[in-house]
Amino acid sequence: MTDVEFIEPLSHDEGVRVATNLFRATYGENPAGIWAAPGRVNLIGEHTDYNAGLCLPIALPHRTFIALKPRNDTHVNVVSDVDPEEVAEADLDGLEAGEVKGWAAYPVGVAWALREAGFDAVQGFDAAFSSCVPLGSGLSSSAAMTCSTALALDDVYGLGYGSTDAGRVTLINAAIKSENDMAGASTGGLDQNASMRCSLGHAIRLDCKPGLSAVESVEPKEFDLDKYGLELLVLDTQAPHQLNDGQYAQRRSTCEAAAALLGVANLRVTAEAIKAADDPQAALADVLAKLDDETMKKRVRHVVTEIARVDEFVDAFAAGDIATAGKLFNASHDSLRDDYEVTVPELDIAVEVARANGAYGARMTGGGFGGSIIALVDKGQGHEIAQKIADRFEKEGFNAPRALPAYAAAAASREA
Repeated sequence: MTDVEFIEPLSHDEGVRVATNLFRATYGENPAGIWAAPGRVNLIGEHTDYNAGLCLPIALPHRTFIALKPRNDTHVNVVSDVDPEEVAEADLDGLEAGEVKGWAAYPVGVAWALREAGFDAVQGFDAAFSSCVPLGSGLSSSAAMTCSTALALDDVYGLGYGSTDAGRVTLINAAIKSENDMAGASTGGLDQNASMRCSLGHAIRLDCKPGLSAVESVEPKEFDLDKYGLELLVLDTQAPHQLNDGQYAQRRSTCEAAAALLGVANLRVTAEAIKAADDPQAALADVLAKLDDETMKKRVRHVVTEIARVDEFVDAFAAGDIATAGKLFNASHDSLRDDYEVTVPELDIAVEVARANGAYGARMTGGGFGGSIIALVDKGQGHEIAQKIADRFEKEGFNAPRALPAYAAAAASREA
């Protein structure tokens, strides 16, 4: 059997060095600075953000570093350590949504989105990226790229939003617009908020209810694994991960249609009414009885129960009730598999093996259709479980998975 690969995060010094050297090699000069933003993993609360619900992400220690220098014109050049010989180019002058193709749409789209929002000071730039956030893993390599770019552009063009939590929401909105409108990859905002607003040792309870202020929408929640002798295993199944093939948009539109049929602005309203009922189970059954379509019933059941699981997990973990926290992980995955139907065999088998080998709970994380799982395990157990998953994958003929050591890390920042 092949030993499972563990992807270690780049250290501060290594990330700065690699990004700087790539910038120098590509452009023949030094960058104005180095910035970095993390990938994220969502502990619980999946496919709830676009339903005005709750999520509980942490920032990963795995980050995307950007070396950047502003230009005096509207031209943009970007290069990545994935293919250091290929420099992508674009011009912000007259640029329209969707006109930049490939990975360059993400960083170029941030500058475009800022200009669309009225920040005319934003001009072109040269940039070089280095990242250890696995691509296509469901750990939000795209948000790490767009958020690091947004922070860098805020800094070099003196916009003044990156230094406060409330200000960062403006940059988050530009990162979201870049993904949705320039890259054409639907995102609800969870990833960008995690990358820009998490803090070391804490998850954020992200409330996506419309009308909340920046301060109201995010509440830090301690996620100290060492306190309970735990570790969080993150395992990238390396199953193909694509959210822009219509599956995500299809589920989003089904939820919006269900809300309209139920006469509510969004499914969060329904979830709160059910939670407040004397008999929540009966209240949920009453809601589902109002919907004729069986698929729509399943989607609504997932969203309503998943929103409830977020605060239940927060309370269980804070109380040190790890058994209950693990059961909530399991219930989340089962709902995503059976009701939301966004898992694939690799995700289900990885979760099954983790549960069978001592995990308190395991679930897919991210949008699904590939990507990663997380498992809450005793400290020192993660490597063994990851290896057992890799061994099973080899027997099944799947791609070899990759594991990541994970903890609640800090948000995007200037590095040099």
